[in-house]
Amino acid sequence: MRSVIIGTRDSELALVQTHWVQQELQQAHPDYAIEVLQMKTQGDKILDVALAKIGDKGLFTKELEAAMLTGRTHLAVHSLKDLPTTLPEGLVLAAITEREDPADAVVMHGRWDGRTLDELPEGSVIGTSSLRRLAQLRSRYPGFDFQDIRGNLNTRLKKLDDGKYDAIVLAVAGLRRLGWHERITQVLSPEISLHAVGQGALGIECRADDPDILQLVGVLNHLPTALRCRAERAMLRSLEGGCQVPIGVNSRFDDDTLYLQAVVASLDGKHLIRAEHTGPAREPEAAGVTLAGKLRANGAQAVLDQIFQTVGRGS
Repeated sequence: MRSVIIGTRDSELALVQTHWVQQELQQAHPDYAIEVLQMKTQGDKILDVALAKIGDKGLFTKELEAAMLTGRTHLAVHSLKDLPTTLPEGLVLAAITEREDPADAVVMHGRWDGRTLDELPEGSVIGTSSLRRLAQLRSRYPGFDFQDIRGNLNTRLKKLDDGKYDAIVLAVAGLRRLGWHERITQVLSPEISLHAVGQGALGIECRADDPDILQLVGVLNHLPTALRCRAERAMLRSLEGGCQVPIGVNSRFDDDTLYLQAVVASLDGKHLIRAEHTGPAREPEAAGVTLAGKLRANGAQAVLDQIFQTVGRGS
């Protein structure tokens, strides 16, 4: 029986996601012994600095990728939104799993139960670690006090419950996967916040020269999700934006057609450059590149240049 080792971050959410992948692979391939190796990434170790100030070139993936390249593991499970659009030489994105709801969620402190962001008073303290969420929410709610929040989901929810924030903004997918969907107070519509590229999907990465593993993980690839996410990632790569650059997207797949919309937002939320594109699903990368071109034509490059001067270029 061949042993297959999956590399993963050791956060609760990462382990829930990885154990799901482990179970799916074990069920599909009973002749293999599917094992899990936990490790910490740079992003897990540095919790007292805003993500954008650390730099995001493999912030949550570099250690997992090194383990594959040195043969310690055979594949890695990532939240796809954390996986850079340009991978190290020798590694490939082998599968993209069916997507959970990719939207952003608001979790309110108990004193605001039943309220929405529109109903909170000016000066309310809103926690988020994402420049994408921050920029879009600043545009719509300039009177709020936005503050950075780091740590795993348990830590963030405790900070909220302790009264340090009036509300925090997280991913619907993570809350649902951990069984905390009842904490969601409001799901943000695309009109308020376009989600991160790849949000809600898992990316399975492995070595390009390992055909057995490539075939093994192929059962996890969900084609409609993969087409959407490939288009989103091509758009992000074309714009040279990384996981921490305020670029949001929304996509859907219908009748072999991809429908895409995206936003590039200035850090202060005063400039939101939007574009849309519809294209054949059989050419997702071309659709993403075309969308990026439309964003640039609408003035996104000037916004991006200013962002890159502030937070650096992504990956």
